[in-house]
Amino acid sequence: MRFNHKQITFAREYRGYSQSDLASKISGLSQPNLSKHEKGFDVLSEDMVIKVIDYLGFPKDWLFKNISNFSENTHYRKRATLTKRDKTSIELGNRLIGHLIDQMSDSLEWPEFKHVPLDIQEGHTPKSIAQHARKMLGLNNGVPVTNIFSLLESKGIVVVEINAHVKFDGVSFITDGGTPVIIINKGFSNDRKRRTLAHEYGHILMHCYFAIPSHRTEKVREQEVEEFTSEFLMPEKHIGPMIRNLRIGDLAELKRYWLTSMSSIVRSAKELGFINNDRYVYFNIELSRGGRSDDKLSVFIDEPNLFAEAYNIHKKSLGYSKEELATAFNLPVDIVEKFLEPNTFRIIK
Repeated sequence: MRFNHKQITFAREYRGYSQSDLASKISGLSQPNLSKHEKGFDVLSEDMVIKVIDYLGFPKDWLFKNISNFSENTHYRKRATLTKRDKTSIELGNRLIGHLIDQMSDSLEWPEFKHVPLDIQEGHTPKSIAQHARKMLGLNNGVPVTNIFSLLESKGIVVVEINAHVKFDGVSFITDGGTPVIIINKGFSNDRKRRTLAHEYGHILMHCYFAIPSHRTEKVREQEVEEFTSEFLMPEKHIGPMIRNLRIGDLAELKRYWLTSMSSIVRSAKELGFINNDRYVYFNIELSRGGRSDDKLSVFIDEPNLFAEAYNIHKKSLGYSKEELATAFNLPVDIVEKFLEPNTFRIIK
């Protein structure tokens, strides 16, 4: 029987075992043979493969899956302190969420992706793409992006919040089944989550659907998406008059209106040429003082619904238990509990 050897690697890394650790737990399994098997050499017997996957707590049918949702079409926002182990854990979790979304699509239809991505190589700029995106979302006359989760989901993007207890902001990718997804860290402030959502939205529109030439490196793409994000959240035409003579005392009211951080507003003022570098440094020094901290002023954010609603449909309308869903999706029950159960406590609008 031919198994997909990559699924063993996936399950092992998800459970946090090194090859040596796993080999030491299973009688008759050696690290060299496990390594060869994970590289595609058929050196393990069928009985041993089943023994390994049983120990890892995954069903046998998991071995016949072929899950990608992988890093070639994902975009991370992270601090330099994100470790390799943290990144692996986040990446595997994201791939599982993509798998869950694709599996649920067998029973329901996700909203159609109602946005035409625009290619920078065809003459569009990040700023013009942001302006087009605002128009598509009905954000005319410089209004702030209020219900950002609902707006993105209305255009067919599935947005998922996770409790990532590491320094991870968000990621965007297209699932194996073709659904655009944004996953963000629930633990951050609302203004940071809003900027992360806009950032990942920019990646979907500018990068996920196109072949990117080599000269547009990761650094270049990040610059593109930062320009998109600023224009999407705070259009130059409309914020410009508000920050022309920017004072430190203006920042709180500007934050309340645009629903973005004070530091983002200051950065926009510098990028648009309304303050010089000395003033930029001054503003940031002032913001770093406790009395002017961004964290003291929270802004509104709504909640995502599509992912939670899809799970509730499976449980309530289709009558699946979490154990039956795990079987149907070829997953362990604990993965269904981890990624789907927390979402059932939201109010479905």
